[in-house]
Amino acid sequence: MSLQRRLLLYLLVCAPLVWSVALYFSISRARHEVNEMFDTELIRLARQVQSTLSPAYPGTSAVLPPEPREGDKDAGDADVRDLAVAVWNAQGQLMLADREGVPLKYLPQASGFVEEEVDRRIWRVYYLQSSDGNWLVAAGQGAYERDELVYGLTVTQVVPWLLVLPFLLAVMAWAVRRALSPMRQLTTELRSRDASDLQPVPDERAPAELKPLLGAMNGLFARIEELLVRERRFTADAAHELRTPLAVLRAQWDVVRGSTSSAEREQAEQKLSTGLDRMARLVTQMLSLSRVESGVTPAMKTEIDWPIIVEHAMSDCLALAERRHIELACEWPMRGQHPMPLFGDEHLLTVLLRNLLDNAVRYAPAGSGVLLRIGREQLELENEGPPLSAEQMARMGERFYRPDGQTELGSGLGISIVRRIAQLHGLEVVFGAGADGKGVKVVLQFDSAHR
Repeated sequence: MSLQRRLLLYLLVCAPLVWSVALYFSISRARHEVNEMFDTELIRLARQVQSTLSPAYPGTSAVLPPEPREGDKDAGDADVRDLAVAVWNAQGQLMLADREGVPLKYLPQASGFVEEEVDRRIWRVYYLQSSDGNWLVAAGQGAYERDELVYGLTVTQVVPWLLVLPFLLAVMAWAVRRALSPMRQLTTELRSRDASDLQPVPDERAPAELKPLLGAMNGLFARIEELLVRERRFTADAAHELRTPLAVLRAQWDVVRGSTSSAEREQAEQKLSTGLDRMARLVTQMLSLSRVESGVTPAMKTEIDWPIIVEHAMSDCLALAERRHIELACEWPMRGQHPMPLFGDEHLLTVLLRNLLDNAVRYAPAGSGVLLRIGREQLELENEGPPLSAEQMARMGERFYRPDGQTELGSGLGISIVRRIAQLHGLEVVFGAGADGKGVKVVLQFDSAHR
């Protein structure tokens, strides 16, 4: 169901309910006012009749002349058939009454208003006792007369509303349609957009109710644009970096097929195997980078168990360390101290540490050592390789960057992956020289913005 139809349905259901409640309170209030007015008149009438009575009153019963009827000449719009007056003496003898007052009941102990049935109709009668107890005056009125007045007043108010109801509904439908026109305009604009058009939707002239929606949409467009930029950059980087290894592999394969001697063939196969290893490492690193830059942040609710992460990362780098005769060592905090408390994703931190260890082992001199030191506030990793220059330090973490003169296989993506995973965990990576200015030291510590 459309929003417009839903609003109209709510209005059609709620408006009669509200009118019914208002009508109920209007009738109740009108009845109160009418009763108050007529009760006052009955009290005044009873007091006036009582004021005409005196001890010298002869005490003989009499019936007042008939009141003018509706339609009598010179009666105007008066109709007093629903009014009654009666007077009794102390012995209960009816002394004075009009024709409507004769049937009224004699209630010697009554004082004030009494509801009673007269000629099968409910009357509201006011009884007034004289101060000397000689007279009892009753002034009454038919209750249906009051109801007729209340309903007459109510109908005069309700009928005009019922007559204008169709026009009111038409105006409400027009108003709802007019109020929802910005929604239709927004729908038309988005429907006509090209799939690649992710420009923000202007919200300067939008209604206040639509601005949060437009803000959320524009935020979504910005995130999609950022994701597409990352995908395009990743695709371009992959195409650029894979082109050269593929060309080299193709050339080495041609050499293998064209080799004439076993020595030449063995040398060509070795180069081809090295190229395939480099290609596999490049693809693995690019897939890892794609995962950490996908924009999907993993749940950082697991308390990190550093011994397990260190064991897995060192196991992955053990074959390379043995080939280059590099000794791997790890130092832990003193007994009773928790190593670098952190909540995060253990798999991503294993990838981070593996990349750091892999770089440290690859670029350390053969036969040297790599030391991993885990403290309470930070993680340090250093090797005994040549120190990095200021230019190399500035370019650390740049995609596909590798210093000149490197003989080990690499893709130039490892540090980019490390920085991105560290950022997801509120950490930062700092590169510097090792002890006495020798080697390279990497420090993984809490980001100053998260401390």
